[in-house]
Amino acid sequence: MSSPTIKRAIISVSDKSGLTEFVQALSASGVEIYSTGGTRRHLENDGIEVKDISQYTEFPEMMDGRLKTLHPKVFGGILCRHDREDDMNGIAEHGIIDFPLVVVNLYPFEQTVAREGVTMPEAIEQIDIGGPSLVRAAAKNHAFTTIATAPCQYGAIVEEIQASGSTSMELRTKLAGAAFQRTAEYDRAIADYFAEQLNDEAFPATVTLSLRKKTELRYGENPHQTAAVYHQSGTTSASVVDAKQLNGKELSYNNLLDLDSALSIARSFSQPAASVMKHNNPCGAAVGSTLAEAAAKGLAGDPLSAFGSVIGFNRVVDEETAKILSEPGLFIEAIVAPAFDPAAVEILTTIPKWKKNVRLMEVGSLDDPRSNVQFRFLEGGVLLQAPDIQPDPPEEFKIVTETQPDDALLNDLRFAWDICRYVKSNAIVICKDGMLLGAGAGQMSRVDSVDISINKAGDRVSGSVLASDAFFPFPDSIHKAAAAGVAAIIEPGGSKKDDEVIAACNEHGLPMVFTGRRHFKH
Repeated sequence: MSSPTIKRAIISVSDKSGLTEFVQALSASGVEIYSTGGTRRHLENDGIEVKDISQYTEFPEMMDGRLKTLHPKVFGGILCRHDREDDMNGIAEHGIIDFPLVVVNLYPFEQTVAREGVTMPEAIEQIDIGGPSLVRAAAKNHAFTTIATAPCQYGAIVEEIQASGSTSMELRTKLAGAAFQRTAEYDRAIADYFAEQLNDEAFPATVTLSLRKKTELRYGENPHQTAAVYHQSGTTSASVVDAKQLNGKELSYNNLLDLDSALSIARSFSQPAASVMKHNNPCGAAVGSTLAEAAAKGLAGDPLSAFGSVIGFNRVVDEETAKILSEPGLFIEAIVAPAFDPAAVEILTTIPKWKKNVRLMEVGSLDDPRSNVQFRFLEGGVLLQAPDIQPDPPEEFKIVTETQPDDALLNDLRFAWDICRYVKSNAIVICKDGMLLGAGAGQMSRVDSVDISINKAGDRVSGSVLASDAFFPFPDSIHKAAAAGVAAIIEPGGSKKDDEVIAACNEHGLPMVFTGRRHFKH
């Protein structure tokens, strides 16, 4: 079905990105422009001839702009069906002109409520009424009316108008679908805001996710699985989904998972920190006085596993850090950080053999608060929980053994405990000098995890500390750790056999700290 020649458009937008160039192209194609308030003034200031909607409707804007487009002479021109004689006779009888092109984007409600300290009256003023009505009307009548709701759509519309004076049914249908998606997102954001203001429960009765596809991926976890990555509306915290890619080939599904985990670990530390991820578990992690020191220690934790890893940082990657990452024999899949110095980018993209492919992901400041809810999808439903990202207060730790840890051991115990929460359960980590030496991850038996972590640490285990994400049900792991040379242990406590576990520590002269909180990661 062909659309009528586009001779006029109604334009009312909050986001004016690319608007001037778009409207100049429309005007050059003979399209007459009608507009309202701020949009009209913006276009007129750029020297574009615009007709005022209020002059056309003969009804003034009222209530500080709350009432301006809600008029039959506007909606009749959008909703008229050009293949219906009664519709066309009806608008002619009442002096209504048609609007085959409608360009609208909505008041910035989501951005407004994302601001810290915004009041409910401020939020309410950003609830658009006329905009969604225009969008829905145009989208409903997409057989004859073209609706644009985002600047990224302007190019395709102009291209078709310049080619034929109109738009194709294929484009109008695509734009209509995007328009209804946008109004659904908008209404969902408003509903969620009110639910948050009025609901004193931790989790609301209903939850609706609004996800916008960012890109399709080459494949999923395995080549035979299709995959895509989506942005969750309303999220503002630094993330790999919204990161700027400075170099390298397309990210894979597994790259994104590892980058997300690497960033989570690094951002949990206040000191310069590095995390080295392999198969969604840290094979190396460290803090240091500089980022370069943290990087060197992190990579030295398990050099064999670090080959082909993903690395996360909580500071701007500088030249010295880039030199550490470019040492011979090392291969890195991707690096995520708040930013990269130009000198670091130059080194990382020219010196290593893998220079063409390394993905450099810049996420920006890590200061914004992170999401307070975590989703886990099941077949037929979703689990919601508060994310396990809050630090455990050291003042709540309890030393339960006769032997007391010195300050150096306490620092390593706190570091090991912070790392342990990011390792898949059953999780055991061995650390020393602010550095991960060995991790036993995802084992069905905690004893097996102890064996793996000791084996990974090797000769370095002497004088190290051991952290367990949950309590030891039996003292057997304590005996293994002591025999290997572990100097102190931290765990949640809470086992029926805590007394036996503590006794085993006392037998070996090992300090043990109970945290009172476990960190399962399934």
